[in-house]
Amino acid sequence: MQFTAAQIAMMTGGQVEGDAQASVASFGKIEEAHAGQLAFLANPKYEEYLYSTQASIVIIHAALALKQPIAATLIRVQDPYSAFASLMAKYQELQAQQLSGIEQPSFIADSATIGNNVYIGAFAYISKQASIGEDSKIHPGSFIGERVQIGNNVVINAGVKIYHDCVIGNDVIIHAGTVIGSDGFGFAPQADGTYQKVPQLGNVIIEDQVEIGANTTIDRATMGSTIIRKGVKLDNLVQIAHNVEIGQSTVIAAQTGISGSTKVGKYVMIGGQAGVVGHITIADKTRINGKSGITKSIKEPNTAVNGNPAYDHTSFLRSQAVSRNLPELERKVKELEKLVAQLQAERLNA
Repeated sequence: MQFTAAQIAMMTGGQVEGDAQASVASFGKIEEAHAGQLAFLANPKYEEYLYSTQASIVIIHAALALKQPIAATLIRVQDPYSAFASLMAKYQELQAQQLSGIEQPSFIADSATIGNNVYIGAFAYISKQASIGEDSKIHPGSFIGERVQIGNNVVINAGVKIYHDCVIGNDVIIHAGTVIGSDGFGFAPQADGTYQKVPQLGNVIIEDQVEIGANTTIDRATMGSTIIRKGVKLDNLVQIAHNVEIGQSTVIAAQTGISGSTKVGKYVMIGGQAGVVGHITIADKTRINGKSGITKSIKEPNTAVNGNPAYDHTSFLRSQAVSRNLPELERKVKELEKLVAQLQAERLNA
């Protein structure tokens, strides 16, 4: 697919500086791009590459003052990063639109409902009474369980498994290897030291505009629903346990685990490898830094926490500063001990 600078400027609301008919067919990093590619400059650290890049078109900030002549055609916008991201999303959407039809071999139950313009890849399995909305794409090797509801314009990538009765909203993207609706970790201790499995009878509800990374697992509720609210973004390798609720537009980085029945608020940011215990609440707009351990509820919105167990971010930074000074403090204490001992000896000899 070819796009001219004039077309890109129209899509981004930018201004062309150079050849408006210059065209590109793919994307590249500004330091590595070659002719026929589109690049962007958002971070000032990379400005030096603007003057040497081989990219045919570069998106830059509207106010950037040039220090040298540039061979590439420029498109000036207010936010280069967002403009470039929107173009990549449009390009990906156009590529996805080329996928259509039902590949063989695949299995679709007679009682399943398939919307218009749906793509179903080879070796996909669509179970009884499942429904798939319009313009959705089910990639090869995916499993859609009984009575699963999938909305419109959903992308289910290769090897995704969605267990029975789960509900997927509109405009959702689920990446390869993710499992939705597996059993929650529920086992009742017995008198003889064994564990009896607690049936997991609920489901998972994923609302609109959610994106879920590769190899993430979201457990079904014991009763009721595990809920991922609108606009949530989950990274790869995230574990969401049974009956958890993740609030609107929350983002969670890789290798984070959320234990059962915890309620995470709206617009929360959780760094990688964080751990959250069960049956607590996390207030709206909380910021949890990577590798933090959350052991109790965070009730105050706009709180930032660090550490394990996690506590206030500012206090954490002060503690780190003190920790770095411990060797110097130890040296000073030893000097004071020597001085005290010397003064005591002088006093005894006086």
